Amino acid sequence: MAASQKPDNVAAVMKVFGILEGLAEQREIGLSELSQRAVTSKSTAYRFLQTMKELGYVSQEEESEKYALTLKLFELGSSALQHVDLTRLADVEMRKLSEETHEAIHLGVLDDDPRQIMYIHKYSSQYNLCMQSRIGRRNPVYSTAMGKTLLAWMEQERAREVLESVDFEPHTEHTLTSVEAVMGELPEIRKEGVAEDREEAELGVRCLSVPVFDRFGHAVAALSLSFPVVRYDTKKRAEYVRLLHEAGKRISEGQGCHEYAFEDRSLAV
Repeated sequence: MAASQKPDNVAAVMKVFGILEGLAEQREIGLSELSQRAVTSKSTAYRFLQTMKELGYVSQEEESEKYALTLKLFELGSSALQHVDLTRLADVEMRKLSEETHEAIHLGVLDDDPRQIMYIHKYSSQYNLCMQSRIGRRNPVYSTAMGKTLLAWMEQERAREVLESVDFEPHTEHTLTSVEAVMGELPEIRKEGVAEDREEAELGVRCLSVPVFDRFGHAVAALSLSFPVVRYDTKKRAEYVRLLHEAGKRISEGQGCHEYAFEDRSLAV
């Protein structure tokens, strides 16, 4: 079906991508060529291009008035690629953790909304009784071990800013429901290198989480191990943490980080 025969919104999207593809094929290109490439009128192509300029995806040379792509699209692609590389690197370690513990293993990031953690990879528990989750699911940072992990490696002012924008909801009787309650846990999380969800997101489920760093030492993801409380053995907590840290260290090394230690760290002010 031709673009002109599709619903208006679909046709518009096709024209936008036609323009983007035309821009990608040549370093600089004029309005007439772009309108032909997108199979649309000059006036329509012009409107789309002006919007793209406002959003920062397209620039225009003053003298020739030709258009070119900016690096903003590269940034978007790099962000997506980073997640693909991260999950690929993490998969081996997550599989090992799954085989050693038989419990649910998750990898999460903050993505575009720092108030929510998003699961980008997982290994399900090998038991029938287990945490229910799916890739792409989002949960609040304040009630999850992974969320608290990534808050702990933000600058203190930034973490507080994120939490102050949150609408705290008590998911269970154990949920932390204030900025100060969550902020109060962050120094210890940063010191030990592990965060814990003590039935704060879901009754009957406990989670442990550690950070994953990039080559700049930024915590870009969190790795977690989840248990039903009936299988959580407090005597094995140190062993669980050790396994998580070993996995987190190897994933971080794959991203170029070679300093994975937690002693004597304090929150940045």
